[in-house]
Amino acid sequence: MKDIRSMSLAELKEEFASAGEKSYTASQVYSWLHKHQASSFDEMTNIKKELRENLKKIYYISDCTIEKKLVSVYDETVKYLFKLNDGELIESVVMKYKYGRTICVSSQVGCKMGCSFCASGIAGFVRNLLPGEILSQVYTAQKDLGIKISHIVMMGVGEPLDNFDNVMRFLELISDENGQNIGMRNISLSTCGVVSGIYKLMKKKLQLTLSVSLHAPSDEIRNRTMPVNSRWNIETLLKACHDYTAATNRRISFEYAMISSVNDSDDCARLLAKRLKGMLCHVNLIPINSVKERDYRKSSGERIAAFIKILEKSGINVTVRRTLGSDINASCGQLRRGEK
Repeated sequence: MKDIRSMSLAELKEEFASAGEKSYTASQVYSWLHKHQASSFDEMTNIKKELRENLKKIYYISDCTIEKKLVSVYDETVKYLFKLNDGELIESVVMKYKYGRTICVSSQVGCKMGCSFCASGIAGFVRNLLPGEILSQVYTAQKDLGIKISHIVMMGVGEPLDNFDNVMRFLELISDENGQNIGMRNISLSTCGVVSGIYKLMKKKLQLTLSVSLHAPSDEIRNRTMPVNSRWNIETLLKACHDYTAATNRRISFEYAMISSVNDSDDCARLLAKRLKGMLCHVNLIPINSVKERDYRKSSGERIAAFIKILEKSGINVTVRRTLGSDINASCGQLRRGEK
């Protein structure tokens, strides 16, 4: 059976036409799937029953159900443990900001990348998520909370550029004016440094924000903490980033987890500033969040302040990410395939 939620409107019209159905009927079904976020064909009340029954024989609607829901007592952050149609589990997080609600979605069940400070890959990689499964995280959260999500960050479980085609289709569907119509400028996509994917994304010239998880200024440190660096080292990665900004004129956000006595020294700050000088970018410092299987500690406030001072002196724009959902393990690097 085919996942109908992962299909574009053009594909749906083509399939309906080949079955002798009118184009407007395909548009009605598409609207039910994406504007009304229907999770079953029976909800499509303006579609004739005979057609609904036929659709059930050919298609299924990728969906997720809430297995567990945690709400932070500090900042109203909500973490969901979602169960997919095949029983696999993923996590997503909804965060409240002054400008609206942002959802952090997963792109894979598990992760291959093996970054040493992140919980997402500890249980291993299972499979890629389909476009409809990524969409369903947004739709299910919206329906549960009774809100409209305004921003999306692809920073949950998985490496988005390792699931390139499905992620591109998700972006097409979520930004479609016939669906949720979330603008690309309200979407951020994070990569740990999959250079081949950065070049493929560059050709799309999308207006989203590319976030690159750098987390180290040298190959020596990055090799120890991020296995992806053995394939694409820092020099190769930063060249790709330079090329990306030149082609898209979009500023890159470099994510940098501040880990005590690992990557937070003055020398690290100076080398980072040297590598990024002149690039259209900003650095987002993230005090490392605890993962019970790892013994990393976050940098002290004094160390972070000294790091910032060095970067700013070199003309690098830098911010410190606000920590949300720490009491429910919903912060950066803490999401998993399922609760452990």
